Amino acid sequence: MSDLLDRLAQIIQDIVLTLGYPGVALIMFTENVFPPIPSELVMPFAGFVAGQGQLSFVGVWIAGVIGSVLGAVVLYYAGMLLGDAVLRRIIRRYGKWLTVSEADYDRALRFFAKYGSAVVFFGRLIPLIRSIISLPAGANHMPMPQFLLFTTLGSAIWGFALTYAGLLLGENWEQVGAVIEQYQDAVVILLVVVVLIFVAWFIYARLRNRNRPTVAE
Repeated sequence: MSDLLDRLAQIIQDIVLTLGYPGVALIMFTENVFPPIPSELVMPFAGFVAGQGQLSFVGVWIAGVIGSVLGAVVLYYAGMLLGDAVLRRIIRRYGKWLTVSEADYDRALRFFAKYGSAVVFFGRLIPLIRSIISLPAGANHMPMPQFLLFTTLGSAIWGFALTYAGLLLGENWEQVGAVIEQYQDAVVILLVVVVLIFVAWFIYARLRNRNRPTVAE
């Protein structure tokens, strides 16, 4: 398995170095549609390349977000057009090759049923859930503008974190995946807390401006 990941990592690096920004977008698109490709092998390396001056940090970050969102849209329409019964048959038959089980799909459904559309945003920050959360969103006919908003915001946060980690670690960018795997729960909690603090600050700022007396008053 490690040899396969090593070969996969080398292919990803070759694509990024050869195609640049389109290569980052292409791989992140594929990573969303085909979960066995981990984003931890893509964005940290792109961040490392950006640190070497071959690409810009903002450029690779935006390219990654675009690829992620386009891939999520494909799964959204798959969930909408195929329906629950067909999706389950596909997962039962091919799930082992996609590293997605029916239990993972059920977990995504429970998350969506419990938290509604907001789980599309938070789901983008959770490995494995990141990709398949688009399926129940499509199956439940979540409004596309809302889906795009939450998916883009979640993908932007996750992509920024991975890219910046690769930029900081430099030649040791491959350690990002190991750290995420070891401290996955803590990383997810930290990201959620940061997002909640930002949302709370945004709401507070809006309410304060709304309650501020106008010049006429």
